[in-house]
Amino acid sequence: MKTALIAAVLSLSLPASAQLPGPLKSDVTIRVNGMYPWLDTVYKDLHAHPEIAFQEVRTAGKLAAEMRKLGFEVTEKVGKTGIVAVLKNGAGPTVLVRTEMDGLPMEEKTGLPYASRARTVSDGRESFVTHSCGHDVHMASWLGAARTLVELKSQWKGTLVFIAQPAEEIVAGAKAMLDDGLFKRFPKPDYAFALHSWPLAHGTVGFNSGPVSSNSDAIEIVFKGRGGHGSAPDKSLDPITIAARFVVDVQTVVSREKDPKEFGVVTIGAIQGGTVGNIIPDSVQVRGTIRSYNPAVRAKLLDGVRRVANASAAMAGAPAPDVQLISGGAAIVNSEALVAKTEAVFKDAFGAANAQRMPAMTASEDFSMFVNEGVPSMFFFTGVYDPKALAEAERAGGKPIAFNHSPFYAPVPEPSIKTAAQAMSLAVLNVLRR
Repeated sequence: MKTALIAAVLSLSLPASAQLPGPLKSDVTIRVNGMYPWLDTVYKDLHAHPEIAFQEVRTAGKLAAEMRKLGFEVTEKVGKTGIVAVLKNGAGPTVLVRTEMDGLPMEEKTGLPYASRARTVSDGRESFVTHSCGHDVHMASWLGAARTLVELKSQWKGTLVFIAQPAEEIVAGAKAMLDDGLFKRFPKPDYAFALHSWPLAHGTVGFNSGPVSSNSDAIEIVFKGRGGHGSAPDKSLDPITIAARFVVDVQTVVSREKDPKEFGVVTIGAIQGGTVGNIIPDSVQVRGTIRSYNPAVRAKLLDGVRRVANASAAMAGAPAPDVQLISGGAAIVNSEALVAKTEAVFKDAFGAANAQRMPAMTASEDFSMFVNEGVPSMFFFTGVYDPKALAEAERAGGKPIAFNHSPFYAPVPEPSIKTAAQAMSLAVLNVLRR
């Protein structure tokens, strides 16, 4: 009797509308487990053959072919290289599920047997390419969720709009798809979901309501000087020292002007100028990024970067620099209602310890472009690392875990992909089930 009473209390703690029937949860797990050999093959192929932003031709072709086999109506070249796959299954809500396709122009150093050795040309320079942000995990789990939902068609009604987005890494693909008529040519969703692999333990799911990513703005500044001989700096106007002053001084905008309780980061990631050590160049290019959650903080940082750049040049008596502050992705703001509805399902499926709310990430994502079209959405995170490796990393002197964009980023494929595919399938079923 005690067991029955406890079960009754637990069932009351989750909204009935948010609990999937036990057999249906089992069906999802069984199907994902059964299809894993296929997902593993697809994942390792995608991992070994990455392509950078707006060059994802092979990747898009592979995803399109797989979705056609599942019965989706597929349209290619939406937003240059994006694909849209639609499956109608009677009257009901329309749900969008997004994956990204692009890799990064960097060399993989994981030593994995399926590691990428692909090369490309990026910004006029030859570069290696790798999926060091987990987009290959996302694509495999996207396919896994699509196949699971197809196999469970008798359990839900509505329309699926699965999109494979290009150019997420340069925060341009979502806009390209919208500009190409995504929500005009195809059904506009009532709900939208996306996930991102994260350095959490595999088997876990993280999420939150409200902002879950940051605003993103790019810094592109050219400081101007007057070139000359390195032995006679007085005969020139050195733009390198101007750029160096800016790099140091701009951090006071963060440390002395921004409210310390608010998140805000200014990072300079590239300085390019000069050719050899004994020539003072005419100009120096500085590139960086600005991240924030709060729109007011975003405005303060943008103003501060511009002001410090001009002041750095003025102090040296140099011409005003060319300052470009390029707007990137806005913060993703999750729907409170959709998160609450999905949270109950995740806790029920994975256990409360493995499905928890987590702080917003400081990185940026252009999934916000779809959200800001008025679509209630949820962006969540799935783990990719062995829990023992994470525990070791937390110990003093332990081996650190590679974060996203590291050349050593190496998700453990099977549990990572299975959890992501199951989580996405359950989230969609929860809003579409009969």
